[in-house]
Amino acid sequence: MTTKGPIEFYFDYSSPYGYVAATRIEDIGAAHGREVVWKPILLGVVFRATQSAPLTEVPLKGDYSKHDFARTCRYYNVPFKFPAKFPIASQAPARGHYWLWEQDPALAKRFSLAAFTAYFVDGRDVSAPEIAADVAAEQGVDRDAFLAAIAAPENKERLKAETEAALAKGVFGSPFMIVDGEPFWGSDRLPMLSAWLERGGW
Repeated sequence: MTTKGPIEFYFDYSSPYGYVAATRIEDIGAAHGREVVWKPILLGVVFRATQSAPLTEVPLKGDYSKHDFARTCRYYNVPFKFPAKFPIASQAPARGHYWLWEQDPALAKRFSLAAFTAYFVDGRDVSAPEIAADVAAEQGVDRDAFLAAIAAPENKERLKAETEAALAKGVFGSPFMIVDGEPFWGSDRLPMLSAWLERGGW
């Protein structure tokens, strides 16, 4: 019996398209019998590697991107409000995710989805450790333990290593999915990802 490999789901909490993907990726995995491994990364590091910048800061693309963020969320019927502070550095929730993942992957996923919602629906700045910890506490996580974890050197190093490993695999944006060695970039590739799994590739 052949074991089906997981969907590796790479994202940054400051990515609106990552947020959209986070609301849908588990359904895609479940529909095709694939585990989804959530892997937050740092887009700032990615941008340095690709010599690029956030879409909103690119001439001409900036206004379109803001329009498309909202339109994409309406298309998928996902609530969205463009946050007052954008983009953000996402070290705090990302470190917290990996700490939680080692204990309970399902809880880590719930936290990450809640962090996305806190930022892109409620306008809460989850880059702030205190706010990230509040979101974690709302998912039943010990707040003080979370704050200690995201300040711990081993969790800082874990996030750095995960981001470097993602770059080594060719990951250059958020969301980015890899399944059976096949890469898919962007929330607009979610239907193609699903079809690839359904058809066994083409």
